[in-house]
Amino acid sequence: MPTEEELIARAAELLARGPLLPPPAERKRLREAAGLTQQDVATALQTKRETVNGWETGRTTPRPPRLAAYQHLLNGWAEKYPPNTSAPTPAVATETFTGTAADTPTRPAADTAAPTTASRPARTARPSTSRRPGAKKPAPSAASDPRFENGPLAVVDASDDGQMLAYCVGGLVLDCPAKTFPALAEWALTEAKLGAPRLNRNGKDADPLLVLTDAAAERIGLPAVLEDRRGLRLAEDHKVVKQLAKAKWKLTKRGFGPWARVYRPAEGGKRQCVQFAILPWGALDTRSWGDTGQLPPADVAAVLGTYATRVLTPRGSTAVCGLELMSALRPPTRAVKDAATGSWVSGPNPGSLTEPVDPAPPEAPAEHPLVAALYPRHHVRTPDQVIDEEAYDWFRPLTDEECTQGYTHAVGIDVNMAFAAAANRLVIGTGPATHVKNPAFDPKLPGSWLVDLSHIETDPRLPSPFTPKGTRPTGPAWYSTSTVAYAVELGAPIRPSEAYVRYEHGAYFDAWYTRLRDAYMATMADLGVEAGMSEADFLAAMARHKEVDPGQAAVLSAIKSTVKGGIGKLRERPQSIKHKFGEPWPALQRPTWSPHARAELIGKVRTNQHRKLTAWARAGLFPVAILSDCAVYLSHGPSPLDFMPHTPEGKPLPGGFRLGVSPGMVKHEGTRDFLWLAQTIEDDQINPARHIKGDDAPDSGE
Repeated sequence: MPTEEELIARAAELLARGPLLPPPAERKRLREAAGLTQQDVATALQTKRETVNGWETGRTTPRPPRLAAYQHLLNGWAEKYPPNTSAPTPAVATETFTGTAADTPTRPAADTAAPTTASRPARTARPSTSRRPGAKKPAPSAASDPRFENGPLAVVDASDDGQMLAYCVGGLVLDCPAKTFPALAEWALTEAKLGAPRLNRNGKDADPLLVLTDAAAERIGLPAVLEDRRGLRLAEDHKVVKQLAKAKWKLTKRGFGPWARVYRPAEGGKRQCVQFAILPWGALDTRSWGDTGQLPPADVAAVLGTYATRVLTPRGSTAVCGLELMSALRPPTRAVKDAATGSWVSGPNPGSLTEPVDPAPPEAPAEHPLVAALYPRHHVRTPDQVIDEEAYDWFRPLTDEECTQGYTHAVGIDVNMAFAAAANRLVIGTGPATHVKNPAFDPKLPGSWLVDLSHIETDPRLPSPFTPKGTRPTGPAWYSTSTVAYAVELGAPIRPSEAYVRYEHGAYFDAWYTRLRDAYMATMADLGVEAGMSEADFLAAMARHKEVDPGQAAVLSAIKSTVKGGIGKLRERPQSIKHKFGEPWPALQRPTWSPHARAELIGKVRTNQHRKLTAWARAGLFPVAILSDCAVYLSHGPSPLDFMPHTPEGKPLPGGFRLGVSPGMVKHEGTRDFLWLAQTIEDDQINPARHIKGDDAPDSGE
């Protein structure tokens, strides 16, 4: 963030060039008269053109440090270019110069800020907490909650003189008087005014999150590196853990690790819980957050604050966040009135995953007690004993015709948010499974079905829709409802021999999908990629989107990881080295542990993809490789536009893949030359989709 002095100097330079924008309607008049653009102003003040447009229209007002620089410009232009006295002079609104927060946008932005201390009424500082000069206050909205005045989180850092500072969302900086870890937790609950309102009326408010930098962690006595590299937990005899115990704080079963949660019993129905993220211990995984953990504290707060606003306040890895978001949007319980006593008690919330249930035996992983009771430890289950709903990992040899057609490139296209898109309107079981023999297949009934689909023929240039490897089934096998329903769609006769069906079911993921879709679309828009762009403009925007704003690019990566990791957590396997085969593990106690739901979702991803592959195959276009949601096609040029089929009117072929930013549409994944593709398939026997981005960039899936 530039300093106020730097921006004033830039404004002075621009002032010397000619008139600029005064507020609000007068700004536009002077800019147009001078022949300057909104981008000129944005460049000078180091902000976005859209922000300057908001200042011109009066929808927003600048905040420090830009407020003083912008005011400097306004005063200069007012002297040099007085308004035309023969025409009504637009009133210069007080908010232009005072910078009131009431007219700032509700959506957080990196360049919005609160009024300077001098331009707003004096206020009494809270004990041990003050707003530092030039600090920005989060923009209030209709949904603002005074309990969480300072946003969902703060990044705590220690200055060279030992003072603790808390950097909040929107640029607000608070003085933090805490000297010990227990005092830091106490401050977060009593003075910091951090947290976020619940996402569902039956849920819980988000606890305050404090993110500790290296300097802050050292300042309060935490080691720079965790000695326990396997368990990633602070030793129970460490002085910080002892301090917490002495102050009556408790740790969760996870212990004191990179994501530590401390709590006390609720008082008067009010939670007393604080979440901590320890940056030097790797709380922000680079695979999900990029280099966010190495940024300055204010920038870390901006990235995490955007994620917290659009998704939820981080409370662990992005995988944990993906799972927690499900529960936050669909809480397992709600308050119900006890008919006998008339008091309010906790009861199951209809439509949610309300309690842990056992999976059907074919759905359970090998370590599960149900499977251990049926088979020896090293038994490899066959398709008629275990369901195998996974994403594609398939490739095929090139045909003689393809080798003589003069293709020069292999081009990969990747489905945007494929797994999130599949979650939309997906019906899963919310209760226990019921075992039935010789059932009639019902596509509206989620579950697992033992059925023989080996008689269904598919073009050898396409993968089978029924197996992850794309090979044709050889006999009866277990499939999710999503997969069997697609077999029915293809016109095949279906006769299941048995099934585990769930009569309690619902579209559990709908709210989860909607929130993640909106977060993804808003972040892509910030990176310059919007819905409705032409195909060529979309490809150009995607080629540069990661360089537009590194912070927003990190948010985008975290959103994608939230989808992928959350789905993976639905069938989390044992994590502890102490786990013994056949014994239950902690994840089984979660209502959201549901391998059935994961199987239904991945089955839908694969069949959705096959449906579009088939639409293109009818136009004579066949893939040569698929990995997860990436498909590789032969092309006479390096761009997807060089091979993607279109109608005579120039529109995308109905039913096939379409270029665009929305979930379910596709983007350019990567391009390699034809000779590389041929060698990778024929000589190396490696799936080329795994390295279509480059040798060092294997597909990560979304």
